[in-house]
Amino acid sequence: MIDLSVIILTHNESKHIARCIESLLLVTDKIFIVDSFSTDDTVAIAQNLGATVIQNPWVSYSFQFNFGIQNNPFDTQWLMRMDADEYITPELAAELKNTLHLTPSEVSGLYVKRRVLFMDKWIRRGGYYPIWLLRVWRKGIGHCEELWMDEHIKLSSGATARLQHDIVDHNLNNLTWWTQKHNNYAIREVIDLLNIKYNFDSKETVTPSFWGSQEQRTRFLKIKYASLPLFTRPFIYFVYRYIVKGGFLDGMKGLIWHFLQGFWYRFLVDAKIYEVYYRAGKDKQAIITHFKTEYGKDLKSPNRSVKV
Repeated sequence: MIDLSVIILTHNESKHIARCIESLLLVTDKIFIVDSFSTDDTVAIAQNLGATVIQNPWVSYSFQFNFGIQNNPFDTQWLMRMDADEYITPELAAELKNTLHLTPSEVSGLYVKRRVLFMDKWIRRGGYYPIWLLRVWRKGIGHCEELWMDEHIKLSSGATARLQHDIVDHNLNNLTWWTQKHNNYAIREVIDLLNIKYNFDSKETVTPSFWGSQEQRTRFLKIKYASLPLFTRPFIYFVYRYIVKGGFLDGMKGLIWHFLQGFWYRFLVDAKIYEVYYRAGKDKQAIITHFKTEYGKDLKSPNRSVKV
């Protein structure tokens, strides 16, 4: 076993959690789960596989994950972030075992590639592979940035390096679950895009840069995307992803994925932004008030909800 503890957030993940933990047991038995009061047998499955589980009410992803970092019971040199519907490949497990202890002291974080499977199909094209994510970092160096969407681990110091093998994102739920989840995501995406324009909060995030790391480039492109006209940008993005980046080569399952995730979801976000402008106008304070009364969300803090 290596000097690594893994933090996983869960809520009703009985379809995935055993697969995730079993892949991690190839490298460490120090697995810490922060569960937001699952009603299925997620907690029992995790505990039976040796994971340490605590429960904490859900506020936001960044709040829950930073709670996990602060309450991690394992005194390890390295931490790792995993989602319950992900697992590490045997090749990545071997790479971690063979190389993590050899990482130079000036390196504080390690990037891994994420491989997305949809309906059991590996989505290789459309700019979806490889996606580099900072998932392993030295204890005390990283925290989860407080954003409404696309939260990343932000390092306080040190350089980064890349691992060669993959984490696999393979959700086993059906398409109805997927669309409902993305409908819920959409309001968070609305807030994130409006925040770029209105600056509701002053949270520290990764520095936007086209030539920087994956998350820096993602943030840079999101800022550019936010400046495009409503309802035109989903078309532009889908054409770029499906035609220019070769998403059409992913076949029928790829077409469903790229259309739903690359067009339908982003069109839904724009429709929700249009609704905000229709109901609240474009005044900053009016929009803040709208989200408090309509959704119970405080736009000045991703980590706090308000009672309405």
